Amino acid sequence: MSEPAFHLTPLDVRKQEFRRSLRGYEPLGVEDFRARVADELERILREKAVLDERLAALGEQLRVYRERERAMNEALVAAQQLREETRAGAAREAQVIVREAQAEAQRMLDAARASQGEVERQSADVQRQFQAYVAGFRALLERQLAELRALDGQRDG
Repeated sequence: MSEPAFHLTPLDVRKQEFRRSLRGYEPLGVEDFRARVADELERILREKAVLDERLAALGEQLRVYRERERAMNEALVAAQQLREETRAGAAREAQVIVREAQAEAQRMLDAARASQGEVERQSADVQRQFQAYVAGFRALLERQLAELRALDGQRDG
């Protein structure tokens, strides 16, 4: 058989004419065989068309799945990047909060020390004032006692 014979259509088979000879094949048998071959060829071509359509549909479905996979991979990468950026941002923010808290704690400690110094100074002032008051009161009492002795001495004498 030659190469073009493989590209037969059912119509080619149905319209094929054969030469007649005295000792040739039985015409009804040949016609019956041609009809069956044409029918089988039609069935095969229909099946091939269905399979081609199915192949095209599956190819499209595969393309859609691959596109979804690519989109999901991109989304996953973006989510991982966002997670890392969020984690890094949170770490930076935590460092800032810690530094601010340390600075505030240092300010509060400095203020407490300043307040302590002021309280100690006021306490020393109050202590001096109390000592001065006690010394003044003692002097007053000693003068009063001296006057009382002097008066007592005047009465005895």
